[in-house]
Amino acid sequence: MAQRMDQIVVIDVESTCWSAQPPAGQTSEIIEIGVCTLDIASGNRLQRRDILVRPERSSVSTFCTQLTTLTQDRVEEGILFADACSVLKEKYLTRERVWASYGDYDRTMFSTQCEALGIDYPFGKRHINIKTLFALIHALPHEIGMDAALEMLGLPLEGTHHRADDDAWNTARLLSKLLLQKRQ
Repeated sequence: MAQRMDQIVVIDVESTCWSAQPPAGQTSEIIEIGVCTLDIASGNRLQRRDILVRPERSSVSTFCTQLTTLTQDRVEEGILFADACSVLKEKYLTRERVWASYGDYDRTMFSTQCEALGIDYPFGKRHINIKTLFALIHALPHEIGMDAALEMLGLPLEGTHHRADDDAWNTARLLSKLLLQKRQ
C-alpha cells in the first residue's frame, strides 16, 4: 500500500482511569478519540473531530470525569471501539498516512485494545512521537507535557486539556510549528 504524504493524522485518546487500581474485572480502555489532520505542505490544521467510544470492559469513574469531563452517560452515546477504528481507516486513511501523537500512550492504548478485542490495528507503521521529537529538537534534558511544550513556545492551550479533540488540535499545532521551524 502506497504511503500518502499529504497529511499527518494527529491522534489523542482519553481512556477510563481511576485514582488507584481499577475495580475488579475492569481495565482501562479508550473512551474518546480526538483527530486532527495536518496539511504537510502548509502546516495548516485541516479537520478536527471527536469520536466518543462506548466502553465495553470498564466504566467511567468519578476521577475520570474530573480529569476529562466525560461521564458514563455521555460515553454510552458513543460507538463501539471496532467502529471507531473503521472510521479512522476509512475517513482518515490511517493505514496509508503517517500518524502522530504526543507521547507513546495513544499508540500503546490502541495496540493493547486492538489485541484484547481481536480488532485490526487501524494505523500503518509510520508513527511520530511528538513528545520525543519536541524534546530532541529543543535539546531538553527530558520530555515534557503537551501543555508545557505549548507554554515553552508561547502558545495558549486551546480548549479543554484532557479532551481528546482539543488535545489533538493542540498537538497538531505543536507539530506544525516543529515542521515549519525546520524549513526556515
